[in-house]
Amino acid sequence: MSDAPQHRLKIDPRAVSTFWKVCETGSISGAARALNLSQPSVSNTIALLEHRLGVTLFARSRSGIVLTPEGLALRDRAEAMVRLLETAVVEVDHAARNIAGPLRIGGTPGALVSILPEAVARIEAQVGPFALSVVERPDPQLGDLLRKGTIDLACVTTEIEECPPDLAEITVSRDPFALVVGRRHDGLGGRVSLRDVAGLPWVLPEAQGAFRRQVDALFLAAGVPVPRNVIRCDSLLTTKAIVRHGDRVTILPRTVAAAELTIGVLRAIAIEEATFERSVGIRYPVDRGLPPLGRAFVEALSNP
Repeated sequence: MSDAPQHRLKIDPRAVSTFWKVCETGSISGAARALNLSQPSVSNTIALLEHRLGVTLFARSRSGIVLTPEGLALRDRAEAMVRLLETAVVEVDHAARNIAGPLRIGGTPGALVSILPEAVARIEAQVGPFALSVVERPDPQLGDLLRKGTIDLACVTTEIEECPPDLAEITVSRDPFALVVGRRHDGLGGRVSLRDVAGLPWVLPEAQGAFRRQVDALFLAAGVPVPRNVIRCDSLLTTKAIVRHGDRVTILPRTVAAAELTIGVLRAIAIEEATFERSVGIRYPVDRGLPPLGRAFVEALSNP
């Protein structure tokens, strides 16, 4: 039996890391400067990697490099490997200081607000000090960040579209939608149809994600078009502030406006067309699974 496949698997991680730096900087010379190496050294490393793989990873041009299909296939894996090694260094340092993690989370604004605060409090009670980093991104970007290893898990609206086969999805909570209004709409009752309030001024999400599709579906169920007198805003903090201080109204899951509802500066009104609840949960890469702190995160939400 030929040993060619085994031979091709013997790739030096340092060569893959160098390849990623070339991708990141866009040129051999840029990678050489970033790595504090000579340009011939970087070129030789890439040439050896290509020889081991039996492919050409990129073509050189005056404007930089152009990745071949094989180079594109390796690029995301190379970045994931680099991120994994970077995380390992941080984890060892944290372990020496009795700090769990780090855990890197991405998410849409609404899902993070609904999931993260409760999870943080429970994890702290279970494991003590831990390192956490959080970024807000729209839905389309979160899958890419997961695949590249930039984040460990994503907090998202679930059960709206089929989860990609390379990602796993877990729903952890459900929450009804409500019409959220400020004090200038005290005359509205405790339950409304969107048909009766569609003419009001609105603040609604801009991003083309799962949350916006659900909001648009509510107007569709009411048989009315999405309002034209609308401010498009993806910042939950700004949306709630606009509603609180003016005539505009919005649609939000109740937990997203819980703090303002509790102190009475905003009011939640039941929507007749809201026959479905917003579901939220997490997605993570199937091949890497969840790190230990990620599993603690899910367990904290699944077992109140």
